[in-house]
Amino acid sequence: MTLSTTPARAGRLHRAWFVAAVAFVAILGSAGFRATPGVLINPLQEEFGWSTGTISLAVSVNLVLYGLTAPFAAALMDRFGMRRVVACALLLVAVGSGLTVFMTASWQLLLLWGVLVGLGTGSMALVFVATVTDRWFVRHRGLVTGVLTAAGATGQLVFLPVLAWLATGPGWRAASLTVAGAALAVVPFVWWLLRDHPEDVGLTALGAEPGVTRRAPATGNAAARALGVLRSAARTRPFWYLAGGFAICGASTNGLVGTHFIPAAHDHGMPQGTAAGLLAVIGVFDIAGTVASGWLSDRVDPKVLLGVYYGLRGLSLMVLPSLFAATAEPSMLIFIVFYGLDWVATVPPTVALCRRIYGADGAVVFGWVFGSHQVGAAVAAVGAGLTRDHLGAYDLAWYASGLLCLAATAMSLAIRHARSR
Repeated sequence: MTLSTTPARAGRLHRAWFVAAVAFVAILGSAGFRATPGVLINPLQEEFGWSTGTISLAVSVNLVLYGLTAPFAAALMDRFGMRRVVACALLLVAVGSGLTVFMTASWQLLLLWGVLVGLGTGSMALVFVATVTDRWFVRHRGLVTGVLTAAGATGQLVFLPVLAWLATGPGWRAASLTVAGAALAVVPFVWWLLRDHPEDVGLTALGAEPGVTRRAPATGNAAARALGVLRSAARTRPFWYLAGGFAICGASTNGLVGTHFIPAAHDHGMPQGTAAGLLAVIGVFDIAGTVASGWLSDRVDPKVLLGVYYGLRGLSLMVLPSLFAATAEPSMLIFIVFYGLDWVATVPPTVALCRRIYGADGAVVFGWVFGSHQVGAAVAAVGAGLTRDHLGAYDLAWYASGLLCLAATAMSLAIRHARSR
């Protein structure tokens, strides 16, 4: 349908930047909310006597739902709008976190942190980034994608130290209530400032020409649409290249380094606190790398960027086993900086490729591609643990991950910017 639109007045800040700011806050909070169970493991064990496996099960459910919710959330945003979906997601997080203070059994942790918080944070995952940038930005689209993606890493850096202090000081209930309160505090801003389309307020997307024609909102069952998009995309070769590469991305980041770097470093005599500090440094440089990747995605062929990112990551992982030592040597610090810049730099070009190849369905397709990322992370986390148990070292896991990244390079460079069977 054709809508009457006008460009923003000269010298006046475009409404798209306010929408991006609200999205940044919501995504930043989502990352902190999702990471919170990690600081609750020891306090819950001390109070309830639950095993690490029992608590980890809730975290695993959270991670799986975080990934699998994404494509359905994208379809729901098309059907009901971003504002409604994100507001409901924040309410789910608030309810899931707030009710934990009344827990008496482990199944309640599974339901609250695993299911409710998993569904809530999954609805504010990277598909939200893809949807916001697709609707509100033409100019600076890649840069904004990078900034919003970096919000995920920033959220963990901001929230985790505070929540860890609360969990060890006032107690884990104070940490849970803080998360619930923070989620509720964002809801009014989402409802007030977030709009589904620039045309809703008489504007065009930033950098778009006035008088554009926008397709009508999706109708019908959102779940059916998400599955329908999957069936259609799965018949094309680029989808499998993107999903396969992103599964390897998840395996080589969250699944392997995020899960096993600390115990691997400890195997070589490094104190756990030092190893944890190195992971935090990865998070810092991840922000810079992702923003830079978004800027480059506006200027360089996205498949070339992906090929370079995966290739460099693969080579660095194959060097990593020789860098472990009892102390953080300069060579390890160089790896940490280099690897941190590459951690989630793959997201902006992957979003750009989904948008270019699948058009209006790009955000939903990216949701499925993101789901493969979480599956890859889960497989690598288990596989690396079994490798350590049976071989007594992680070396094979690092080398295998490096080779997989080189395979992801080949898949990325083989992507065509048009659908192919």
